[in-house]
Amino acid sequence: MPLIVKICGLSTIETLDAALQAGADMVGFVFFPPSPRHLELPRARELSPQVRGRAGKVALTVDADDATLSGIMEAMRPDLLQLHGKETVARIREIKRLFGLPVMKAIGVETAADLAELPGYAAVADRLLFDARPPKDATRPGGLGVPFDWRLLENLSLKVPFMLSGGLAAGNIHDAVCITRAGGVDVSSGVESAPGVKDAGMIRDFIRAARATETSLREVTSHVE
Repeated sequence: MPLIVKICGLSTIETLDAALQAGADMVGFVFFPPSPRHLELPRARELSPQVRGRAGKVALTVDADDATLSGIMEAMRPDLLQLHGKETVARIREIKRLFGLPVMKAIGVETAADLAELPGYAAVADRLLFDARPPKDATRPGGLGVPFDWRLLENLSLKVPFMLSGGLAAGNIHDAVCITRAGGVDVSSGVESAPGVKDAGMIRDFIRAARATETSLREVTSHVE
């Protein structure tokens, strides 16, 4: 299976184009004011047409209400909603019913105990994203550039696809995917020169490393077979 590569927190035409030209499968836009990557709706409306037909558009929200989600839908028509807050299984089900879009639920991981909620989320979400659990004093739930112990996901058996996030960069993506066997990777701070400032060269390097990882794993699998 191809490795899905998502570049998240994009906010400029230049870096969005760099991600698209380098072959990102998904591009993410953050709608959460405390984040340095927060995107206002008029800006989202400007960037959205550039993506059409080239990659999946992902809108990241954190415990957003219906009005906020409706505004995002009108501004950019995302292909996928990424829920990065404390949304319950019931709330996810409601969002899918109201907006008719697939949902990816982010789950913060620090210890094995954090995986106890998986069955409920896997039953309703279309995709899961494992990210590092933020510190208690953090002002946002992701984009902190911190990895977690990937071995917690070894031999994970899920009926829905999952992606990996948290502290990923070009230099560690191979190990991360080899350990977790994640079907996709999601990067934000790992391709930034400063918080919220994407770097086109780092974006290209990350996607290049992801594709190299994909190729090496495919070769290993074919040799085993």
